[in-house]
Amino acid sequence: MNYTELERIKQKALENHIPIIMDETLDVIEKYLESNKPKRMLEIGTAVGYSAICFTEFLDQNGKIDTIERDLERVKEAKENIKKVGLENKINIYEGDAVEILPNLNDKYDVVFIDAAKGKYPFFLKEALRLINKNGIIFADNILYKGYVMSNYNKHKQRTAVRNLREYIKEVSENPSLETKILEVGDGLAISRIK
Repeated sequence: MNYTELERIKQKALENHIPIIMDETLDVIEKYLESNKPKRMLEIGTAVGYSAICFTEFLDQNGKIDTIERDLERVKEAKENIKKVGLENKINIYEGDAVEILPNLNDKYDVVFIDAAKGKYPFFLKEALRLINKNGIIFADNILYKGYVMSNYNKHKQRTAVRNLREYIKEVSENPSLETKILEVGDGLAISRIK
C-alpha cells in the first residue's frame, strides 16, 4: 500500500469537502476487519474511494470489495485513486444509484458498509440483510447525523434523513436476528452482527 498516495487522497478529499470516513470510525471498522479477514465486502457510497482503499488492507488474501457510487465525477476520481495505489484487482466500482443496483446483486458478502444517502438507510438495510452471509456484519456510518437523530431536531431540510436514520436504528435494534451496538465515534456508527 502506498501510504503517501493514500494520505494525498485523504487530504484532497478534506480540502474539497468531500465526505470521507472519519479516522476514529475507520479505526473501529479496521479492528473488526483485522480479526475477521472478510473475503467479500460491499460498500454503499464510494465517494473518491478512500474508505475502500483503506479496507483492502484487512481483507482475506484473495478478498475483494464491491462499491457503489452514483456521482460520475466521484466515480472517475475514485477509479484514478484506486489505480494510483494499484488496487484495481481488489476494488470493483458499480456506477449508478444503489437503489437500482442493489436489487440486482446476488453475491454474498461478509461485511456491508453503508455510507450513502441518509434518507435511503432503511432500504439499504433491507438489501444488506438479503446479501449478507451468516455471521456477517453491517456497518452504517453517520447514523447519529450531527446529533440530530437523538435530539428533538425537526428542521424541514433534514427531516426525512433524520426520520429514516431513526427508523434504521429502530429496525436494527428490534430485529431478533441482529445484535446491534451504536457507537458515538465520528458521526455515529451502527454495528449489526448477524446472529
